Amino acid sequence: MIEERLQGVAVFVEAAEAGSFALAASRLRVTRSAVAKRIARLEQRLGARLFHRTTRQQTLTEEGQAYYEYCKRALSELETAEASLDQTGRDPMGRLRVSAPSLLGQRYVAPILLRMAHRFPKLDLQLWLTDQRVDLLAENFDLAVRIGPLPDSSSLAARKLGTQVFQIYASPAYLQQHGVPQTAGEFASHTAIAYAGTGPDPVWEMLDDRGTRHELNVKRRFRFNDMQAICDAAVAGLGLARLPSWLATPYLPRRQLQVLPARTPVAADVHAVWPATRFLPMKTRVAIDALVAELSKVLQGVNPTT
Repeated sequence: MIEERLQGVAVFVEAAEAGSFALAASRLRVTRSAVAKRIARLEQRLGARLFHRTTRQQTLTEEGQAYYEYCKRALSELETAEASLDQTGRDPMGRLRVSAPSLLGQRYVAPILLRMAHRFPKLDLQLWLTDQRVDLLAENFDLAVRIGPLPDSSSLAARKLGTQVFQIYASPAYLQQHGVPQTAGEFASHTAIAYAGTGPDPVWEMLDDRGTRHELNVKRRFRFNDMQAICDAAVAGLGLARLPSWLATPYLPRRQLQVLPARTPVAADVHAVWPATRFLPMKTRVAIDALVAELSKVLQGVNPTT
C-alpha cells in the first residue's frame, strides 16, 4: 500500500511538472492511460480534484498546487536520504537526466557519458541535446552542460569544465588564393562565413600586438545558423570562419583547415550545472567527474582521437 502511494505521488509530481499526461508518460516510459489512471486513483483516495483537464493540457487546481508543494518537498527529502547513502561506496544507479548543447553534446558529451554509463550498468541515462536552456528544477534534470555566463542562483551549483575559445579558420586552398590577412584592415578583402542567430550579426574582432581590439569589416557572404555547416563551408574553401577550437581541431592534421594568426578575444566558459543539494547523488558525481576528465581536454583543443 505504501509503495503504491509513493508511485502515485511520483507520477503526480511528474505530471504536474510536465503540464501534460502525455509528456509525463513519455518521461516515465509508460502509457498516457497509465498516468491518467494513477492520477484518478490518487484523486479518489484524497477526495479532491488535482488537475483541470483539457484536450491539450492539464493544469493544477488550487488543491493540486498545494498538494504538489508538499509532495515535491517529500520527494526531495527522499532523494537527499538516498544521496547520503550514495556516499557509502555503492555503485551509481537510477535515472540520470542530462541536457547539453546540440553540437557539443552530439560530438563529445554523448560519447563521454555513454562510456561512463557502460561502466555502471545500473544507470539509466537520458540525454537531451538542445541549444535552449532547460529549467533543471521544473523539468527534473539532474545535470546540464552550459556554455556562457551563468545567472546568479542559490538553487543551482556549478563546476567549470573549461573555456570554449573561438579562432578564425580557413582552408589552405582559400588562403593560397586570397592570402593570409595579418592586420585588421586586410580582412576587408575577404569573405566571411558567419553565424546567423536570432539577433544581430556577432561582431568579429582581433587583438593587435598591444592588446587593442579592432573590428574586422569582413564581408558576410554566407550565413548559417549551424556551426557544423559553417565549418563544412570553410573546409570547402568558401571563406573565413570563426569556429570553436574543439570543432576545428580535428580538421587541422588533415590539412582541411588552417588557423589564422589573428588573435580573437572571443571565449566563453563551459560549466556543468546541477540542482544544489546537501548531498550530491553518486550518479551525478560520476557524470561530472567524467566530463571534467575528458571534456576539459576537448575544450583546450586537444583532439581526443589522436
